[in-house]
Amino acid sequence: MRILHISKYWQKYGGIESHVKSLCRELSMHGVEVTILASSEGGTSSRLRKDGYAVIESGCLGELFGVTISPSMILDAMELRSSKSFDVIHLHFPNPMAHLVSELFPKCIPRVITWHSDIVRQKILLKFYKPFLKQALNEASAIVAHTASHFQLSDQISINYPNEKLHVIAPGVNFDTYTLSPERIKKTYQIRQKFGDKFLVFAVGRHVEYKGFKFLIEAMKYVDAHLVLAGEGPLTKFYKLQIVANNLSKRIALVGTLNNEDLMAHYNACDIFCLPSISQAEAFGLVQLEAMACGKPVICTQLYNGVNELNVHGLTGLAVPPKDSRSLAMAIEQLKVDSCFRDNLGKAAKDIAKQKYSLKKMVLHHINLYQKIINSLS
Repeated sequence: MRILHISKYWQKYGGIESHVKSLCRELSMHGVEVTILASSEGGTSSRLRKDGYAVIESGCLGELFGVTISPSMILDAMELRSSKSFDVIHLHFPNPMAHLVSELFPKCIPRVITWHSDIVRQKILLKFYKPFLKQALNEASAIVAHTASHFQLSDQISINYPNEKLHVIAPGVNFDTYTLSPERIKKTYQIRQKFGDKFLVFAVGRHVEYKGFKFLIEAMKYVDAHLVLAGEGPLTKFYKLQIVANNLSKRIALVGTLNNEDLMAHYNACDIFCLPSISQAEAFGLVQLEAMACGKPVICTQLYNGVNELNVHGLTGLAVPPKDSRSLAMAIEQLKVDSCFRDNLGKAAKDIAKQKYSLKKMVLHHINLYQKIINSLS
């Protein structure tokens, strides 16, 4: 099989990017010929091979209303069309640029769309884009989502689609990559040494509004704990100012973008993980799953979607109302003082992650889906 994935970014850290990388790596290990076409964070295009698959990064001029502007991707897509044939084109939505680029390929190539979330923030843009989005969904051979909630709560996916078109495929993680190697144990120990016996909260994600990190920072005023916040983004400078203004510099550390080894070390070093997102633009929260795989309880917000389907209140962690710093602080305090409850949540989180979110299952489900679509054309 020859599969073309078109994604927003490849190098940039984020839940969608992590999912696409894991999926493509495992697909290639199962003998699938995979190509990823994505935007580069900078203006420079590049081509490389990584983990058995081909990556084409197209130079990007930046974003407008959250949409990448990449004329180079159009040129790269036209070159791909003339030089290679694909059995399936797999799109990761929301991503209008990927949608536009996919239109350059013959309609006879079936499309699979993974629906990561509705378009939530760009309401004005959506009014103009919605007819084109509807057409793409209608023409797709299959629409995939991480949870049933993605379909049930969507304002943009028709309830009239037949069940055989909608596929729930849970994302997965490779638990072998979470093994505590001697180097990782050393890094974990070094992180813990910085904080001594202080209760440690860890959070990671792009520094954008819907992630809700400003509410987590505010929550730290009301609880005796330390926070390590990883990631970068447009709001990084604002968070730095907020930390200083609230005299939290000694208890909150912004550590920027972490490589995979440092990320794993921080998951293992923390006492709890927090995902304080404030809108349904956060539809699942893959970082929750990564923390759970490390045996950590999670505090998230009650968004009534895939976020809470993954982190179940009272079983694998706690869920609090969004935009509520006091409730966040109370949840942190509860897990801080009740170590037995905290340990039980962490153990259940790890067990459920292993049972329900296997990388092998995720990949095999995708391969079976691709094969079914290809066979239906013959």
